[in-house]
Amino acid sequence: MSLNATIAAVTDRIKARSAESRGIYLDRMRRAAEDGPRRAHLTCGNQAHAYAAMGGDQSRLATERSANIGIVTAYNDMLSAHQPFERFPQIIRDTARAAGGTAQVAGGVPAMCDGVTQGQTGMELSLFSRDVIALAAGVSLSHNVFDAAVYLGVCDKIVPGLVIAAATFGYIPGIFLPAGPMPSGLPNDEKAKVRQKFATGDVDRAALMEAEMASYHSPGTCTFYGTANTNQMLMEFMGLHLPGASFVHPNTELRDALTIAGTQRALEITAMGNDYRPVCDVLDEKAFVNGLVGLMATGGSTNLVLHLPAMARAAGVNLTLEDFDDISSVVPLMTKVYPNGLADVNHFHAAGGLQFMIGELLDAGLLHEDVTTIAGDGLSRYAQEPVINDGALAWREGQKTTLNDKILRPASDPFQKTGGLKQLHGNMGHGMMKVSAVAPERRVIEAKARVFHTQEAVKDAFKAGEFTEDTIVVVRFQGPKSNGMPELHGLTPTLSVLQDRGLKVALVTDGRMSGASGKVPAAIHVSPEALGGGPLARLRDGDLVRVDAEAGTIDCLESDFDSRTPVTADLTGNGNGVGRELFEMFRQTVGLASEGAAVVV
Repeated sequence: MSLNATIAAVTDRIKARSAESRGIYLDRMRRAAEDGPRRAHLTCGNQAHAYAAMGGDQSRLATERSANIGIVTAYNDMLSAHQPFERFPQIIRDTARAAGGTAQVAGGVPAMCDGVTQGQTGMELSLFSRDVIALAAGVSLSHNVFDAAVYLGVCDKIVPGLVIAAATFGYIPGIFLPAGPMPSGLPNDEKAKVRQKFATGDVDRAALMEAEMASYHSPGTCTFYGTANTNQMLMEFMGLHLPGASFVHPNTELRDALTIAGTQRALEITAMGNDYRPVCDVLDEKAFVNGLVGLMATGGSTNLVLHLPAMARAAGVNLTLEDFDDISSVVPLMTKVYPNGLADVNHFHAAGGLQFMIGELLDAGLLHEDVTTIAGDGLSRYAQEPVINDGALAWREGQKTTLNDKILRPASDPFQKTGGLKQLHGNMGHGMMKVSAVAPERRVIEAKARVFHTQEAVKDAFKAGEFTEDTIVVVRFQGPKSNGMPELHGLTPTLSVLQDRGLKVALVTDGRMSGASGKVPAAIHVSPEALGGGPLARLRDGDLVRVDAEAGTIDCLESDFDSRTPVTADLTGNGNGVGRELFEMFRQTVGLASEGAAVVV
């Protein structure tokens, strides 16, 4: 089928908007690539330092023309999603050696877990960690001895930070090797019910801890469709994974085979191989449009509305919220995975998963097939799934029909005809809402506002029984300049309880919500933020506010709203404790949320 007219128009618009920046970027990448293998330009002393610890590989690195892979790893054993990466460097080194190449751990990058810091002070460093990861990966590759890079990362800020670095070093190939999701544990909806009961005092902390531990129970990515698993989807839709690599469990034969195959492929696509595929050729305008389509079709995490513009800018591509909105208007929502439904990513994968979706979206003319990927030319390769046949890795045609239409549906019969995200405009600013998990009857609310400056204050008001009518809860001074833009996912149980009591409620904030946040309508990332006089700073308790996700508007209906003097807040406490002192320069220089809330790009 021919390409959908809106997808084509948005792509052309992005190309035109990005012509100058993309041209400058590609010229810079081509000049760097012309220098040839990086190690050839180092002095003997430089090289001796780089190879001193490489044992039997030392001579090959110094004297032979063979490719050297730099491993950039987010391994730590505090994150279940990243613990499996402990084994990967040895697998990669052994595979590279057997294929006539070499591999070195170039460096590590930090990887914090929003699940650990949720509702805590450390969450204020979360978004900024993306830029730190990009910087750390840049330092890792700065030794300039690598012909390709393998990136080991999964979770929320880690993959976007690594993509920013991969684009910056776009003259060398890069492959992302995932670790995979943990097996299914306590169903996510059951966990959510226990959280709500704890919020109302109906169960004690011991019951809450038991439920949480039963849900997060083994190595691997969390099984709900939040930011981490949305990242994995993106790496397939954008051609940086091997086909079908995203949702294979850790520490299995198939996962190890994919790691081996990814290493072999990294060697093949270097300038020394016979199929040179630098990252700069993979991450073009069409790849980012494909990523946006995948985000909408799967009802993915709102955090990617921040990350994708920053990732794209590193490759000279300029995305706007209008691009998200226009693509969402023509891309069907094909999945129901928690928090959008009851299934988890393992159920989704078993029903046909990404391979079914990519095949369907290609057939519907909603994806660019003519793209460069690390696996080869054409996105149709990603409609294939990996299997082990007689002990060897192979790919076969992916599922052509869904195996569970309560989880995964064809593009011709979707859960809804438009995508999972909605852009919002109005006199309160510019924001967005994840509508895929919000019931249609809850997408429009007009009610009085209650204004807060912290999520703790919201919880205190809830405990005091102050929410007795339909309410729009406003939590302001939560933007990147104010305090790093922490997620406010800790409010989900509280607001869900109010909703379950029959009240219509919504959240409006210049902060973020988790990729796992769901059924409560939330207008988030509102920009300009309250700090510095953004519109949210003019709101007062009792103002009549309308949040309309159908029309795409967020407005204060008070006649004097535009003429009010913005309030200020005492934010002196935001600059110290748990490392916040180190990020003062980030808070001062960070960009607008509507442009990715980035520091380094």
